[in-house]
Amino acid sequence: NALTARENLLFWSAMLGGGGLEPEAALGRFGLAHVAPLPFGWLSAGQRRRVSLARLLVAPRPLWLLDEPMTALDQASRIRFAQAMRAHCAEGGLIVVATHEPLGFETTRELAL
Repeated sequence: NALTARENLLFWSAMLGGGGLEPEAALGRFGLAHVAPLPFGWLSAGQRRRVSLARLLVAPRPLWLLDEPMTALDQASRIRFAQAMRAHCAEGGLIVVATHEPLGFETTRELAL
């Protein structure tokens, strides 16, 4: 049996100690409330990416290390993710991102390698 999007987040919440949003709320932040009961494997690449990003909200950490988080995201999803990043930083969090794309919020510092 494949895990649903909701079960996937429940699993990661349990594995990482939880302390964040409930899976439905995290999915809702990424516009995915409607896919909660669907098997993760049935989702599009963009939906799978957004479920993976929602994991950041169900088991919060002070430091997010992300590799190309905007891959497979449409413009609306990029805006939602930028909002999540802003909120994380506003709460004292730090984000380190390897990306070739702009992140969509103002308080970034770039280290070009």
